Amino acid sequence: MTDPIDDEENYPPRPRWIGWLIGLVMLASALGVANIGWRIMRVSSAEQATEALVQKHPELAQGKKLVEQSDCMRCHGWDRKYVGPSFVSIAQKHEAQSDAQTYLAGKIRAGSVGVWGNVIMPRHPQISEEQSLLMAAWVLSAQPVQAD
Repeated sequence: MTDPIDDEENYPPRPRWIGWLIGLVMLASALGVANIGWRIMRVSSAEQATEALVQKHPELAQGKKLVEQSDCMRCHGWDRKYVGPSFVSIAQKHEAQSDAQTYLAGKIRAGSVGVWGNVIMPRHPQISEEQSLLMAAWVLSAQPVQAD
């Protein structure tokens, strides 16, 4: 008969694959966090395009600042559709329209639905007419990102 005290001192060997699995999960987690950090820290080509645009046309800096301070970037990307259309798509759609700046300024303040599908653009009555015109001018100047 075996003594119960002897059994408590002699644990069965642990399988090595558990240690390897834990190590792999920790490595994958670290690489994932590093990847996210890298994506956050690098300057996107869209951001470079907006900076280049403002450098060429300093009068657009105020409109860019207003767009960034508002909630526009939650739904619109520079050249990617998120909830609403991209700024580049908006500019391309209205480039031939003579009253595009006034039209877009009105859409910014009053909101819209149905122009780009069933997406609702909320109204922004807190933005003045002058501010919305500056924002619309910046949006209408959006150009696609040039591939290097």
